[in-house]
Amino acid sequence: MPVGYNRYIGTPNHVQMKEIIELSKKKMTIDRRGFLKVKGSVDTNLYFIESGSLRIFVLDEHEEQIIRFGYKENLIISLDSFLTGKPSDLYIQAIKKTIVKVVTKEQIDKYLKNENNQKLWIKILENLVIQQMEREIDILTNSPRERYERVLKRSPQLFQEIPNKHIANYLRMSAETLSRLKKS
Repeated sequence: MPVGYNRYIGTPNHVQMKEIIELSKKKMTIDRRGFLKVKGSVDTNLYFIESGSLRIFVLDEHEEQIIRFGYKENLIISLDSFLTGKPSDLYIQAIKKTIVKVVTKEQIDKYLKNENNQKLWIKILENLVIQQMEREIDILTNSPRERYERVLKRSPQLFQEIPNKHIANYLRMSAETLSRLKKS
């Protein structure tokens, strides 16, 4: 959710996304380190980040494992909870003060009654799946340098928006290793 949605051919661009974003009737401000969602909760909202940044993570035996970021002009969602209506193990936390527009599942369901709108929604979901597949490849890539270079190529803005300690966690490396890679 969180990476630009116009990176892939045939994916929604910002103008198309505007239709979904304009469904929002509510804004929320999440203070730095505040939670948008916690483990065990159901969250069937889609969020458009107007400012700030968020991280999605799971807690693995008291250790956080970051799996996704969102920053200005990204969509972010607890997709498992959104699709199933069931509790999720995901946390969504603000890295810095963040303002989001909230689009509810009910608003999206109403929007999807129009067949033309369904095509846009399918493109959004396809893009989320592609992003998740890229993330899995990142995790399975052995070399820290390769992981770093893949993410840098795919999401250069990430390195401007997100603190190094969070990027290092996301890349499954120490902050020192990330620092060395950035310098080389």
